[in-house]
Amino acid sequence: MENNALKTMAWSSTLPLSKLKNFFLKLRLEEVIALIFFPIMTYFTFKAFFYFRSIGESHTIITGAVWRWAALIAVISLLYTVAKYKPNWRIIRDGLPFGICIAIYTNLHDTVHFVNPHDVHYSLIAIDDWLFGVQPCLWAQQFYHPVLTEFFSFCYVNFFIFAPLVATILWFQKKYRAFRYVMITTILCFYTGYILYALFPAAPPRYVLINEFTRTFSGGIISRSTDSAINAVLPQSSRCAFPSLHAAVTTLSLIFAYRYLRWLFWILLPFGIGLILATVYLRHHYVIDLIAGFALCFLTLWYAPKLEDWWNRKREGSGIKEPI
Repeated sequence: MENNALKTMAWSSTLPLSKLKNFFLKLRLEEVIALIFFPIMTYFTFKAFFYFRSIGESHTIITGAVWRWAALIAVISLLYTVAKYKPNWRIIRDGLPFGICIAIYTNLHDTVHFVNPHDVHYSLIAIDDWLFGVQPCLWAQQFYHPVLTEFFSFCYVNFFIFAPLVATILWFQKKYRAFRYVMITTILCFYTGYILYALFPAAPPRYVLINEFTRTFSGGIISRSTDSAINAVLPQSSRCAFPSLHAAVTTLSLIFAYRYLRWLFWILLPFGIGLILATVYLRHHYVIDLIAGFALCFLTLWYAPKLEDWWNRKREGSGIKEPI
């Protein structure tokens, strides 16, 4: 009887683990990663929120981050309900993870500084000095021109359209296998960048080098609107310079466009180059950020499909198979 009791206890203790494993195996890779990152984002968000509360101040951007956190709970709940009960509702399962990814990105770059205060931007400045003998953002001032500023501002502000564009077109063309490869690689590139933001917090040159700039931008409605939006949503506490996800994800998008939608590649190429150059011209990144972003792009190209294939094999071993 004692042996039977021990067996019953062992069985009951493994039951919750079995249920948890089955729950995760019903999810796609990007859904699992979103579930892992959400509590991390929660900690960052409320660390910043309670910091301002402790000093008797309210911070509009951090308060907005709390509201985004609350909205994310609803969106993530919807996604996992669909995954459990309506797994073939592709339009929700294919689209929502990218939106969740961007929302987590927004909250993390606003709040990293309150969790890891060990900034590395002065080291990045030193590296740029060593590489070029000058700060590229300062050197670029000689090229300031209203037309160029407008073009670069247009390229920069369209980043979040640029990033999922190839995947969206492939989805509507019903090239599902290619869509999955593009989407999972792009999402994993973003999440890997978030980890590096937290490990290497760095403010952009527009804040760190503010007293060294000798010229101001003169542009039109696009550049003025872009500046207003950036100043409104990116506080001086923002630490999202290293690596440059603008460089990483834009390069990924160009590679995928060349591979799957050659006609789109030639349309996107000048705007993609403009977007990458804009990161330095508009004072958002150090050049070492771009170099790290390119490295992140090719690293993700290498590991993302391997990780996706590994996860799908685990799911298929449990009798779960994605329709293609």
